[in-house]
Amino acid sequence: MTEKIVPVIMAGGKGTRLWPLSRATAAKQFIRFIGDKTLFQGTLARVADKSRYEPPLVVTNEEFRFLVAEQAREMGAALSGIVLEPEARNTAAAVAVAALIVANLYGNDTLLQVLPSDHDIVSDETYRKCVDAAVTAARAGKIVTFGITPTEPATGYGYIEMGEALTAGANTVKRFVEKPQVEDAEKMLAAGNYFWNSGMFVFTAGQILSELRLLAPDVAAAAEKSVLASSKDLDFIRLDANAFGESPSISIDYAVMEKTDNAAVVPSPISWSDLGSWDAVWKLGDADANGNVVSGNATLVNTHNSLVMSRNNHLAVQGMDGVAVIASEDAVYVGRLDESQQVGNLVKLLAADEKTAVLTENHPTSLRPWGGYTSVLNGERFQVKRLFVHPDKKLSLQKHHHRSEHWICVKGTAEVTIDDKVTMLHENQSIYIPQGAVHRLGNPGKILLELIEIQTGSYLGEDDIIRLVDEFGRS
Repeated sequence: MTEKIVPVIMAGGKGTRLWPLSRATAAKQFIRFIGDKTLFQGTLARVADKSRYEPPLVVTNEEFRFLVAEQAREMGAALSGIVLEPEARNTAAAVAVAALIVANLYGNDTLLQVLPSDHDIVSDETYRKCVDAAVTAARAGKIVTFGITPTEPATGYGYIEMGEALTAGANTVKRFVEKPQVEDAEKMLAAGNYFWNSGMFVFTAGQILSELRLLAPDVAAAAEKSVLASSKDLDFIRLDANAFGESPSISIDYAVMEKTDNAAVVPSPISWSDLGSWDAVWKLGDADANGNVVSGNATLVNTHNSLVMSRNNHLAVQGMDGVAVIASEDAVYVGRLDESQQVGNLVKLLAADEKTAVLTENHPTSLRPWGGYTSVLNGERFQVKRLFVHPDKKLSLQKHHHRSEHWICVKGTAEVTIDDKVTMLHENQSIYIPQGAVHRLGNPGKILLELIEIQTGSYLGEDDIIRLVDEFGRS
């Protein structure tokens, strides 16, 4: 039993509304947009008070597992566990699994605070008072959500109509409203008793499990079977795939919140954004005297109220007003900020064309548990990458059937194993790995190791990696 709150951080979502920076394999919660932390790391920071919170439980997927672990390590954040969903089944199944695991760890009366990992929130005294109000209501048996005080007639959010007062700072939920048309949003804003649905919750493990068993028994049953048959792998909890797949794909709002008699809402006048569009990123950033938010290499002339971001190339923007210009390593998006909610439609068009589909799926920079790589140049029978390896990390002992590799050390010191020979590679030195050779790369130093890798051969796909030994359990 614990009197503290157990944070449950939902970090498995894959979104493309912030394309070209976010993609199917590069979700927005793990990207640094504004500032030095990712949204996931910002969420970890909000629950870092050890007097108030137990270590968080993170629910994510196989693809993001090492990303979660590495970004938590960067923050020095201990975790209760990392739960791997075998497939996406929406938030009801994820909440059910988390509640079962927390109940097993600490007991049914333990409080959970469910937090999306891709929201930007200012954790000030107002925020903490809202959490306190939610905790009080949850201890009284309520399923509590946070209603964000609306600042505009937004049509991209669901709304909650507030009912009568309950405990201090909490009210009953009169009804949930789907994403409205602008006319209805204006009326709700004027009424004053409607709030944006934040997707954040506080409840006890036992209370939410009781509600799920009553209102969504298929979800509860699948979650129970998947947790019972789960396995431990390093720091990861692997749910049973067959059992988890039996759960309906349904949100916790539809499964429980819109049906239960125990729903409560805490009106929350906090600084909050789900960063669901480039317009939202612009509003969050520090604007200059012309209303521009600029990140990366850019020069602006006669440009106002715009968002300009570059990950690499230098952007020159002239004579623009109210636009987003976003450059990743391999694509550029240009559009009006007031139309940025429609980026998803553009991404669908790109995904439907085999020539551009890869731009919506894979990011040029891929992160791995040991570091990662950025694709620099691709051609017929050759490929150039920038590799970066964290201190004290090693790639798997591996070989390739169809390619050879040249490594050039740019920064740091590399420990290179080729068959039975170990070589220390220093800055400005290079080494050749023949096709078929058993090899391994490690960083024995205290700083980030950076190399340029040149691959040549008849096939250069990532699936031409035969792992023989791997400290991350991938062999």
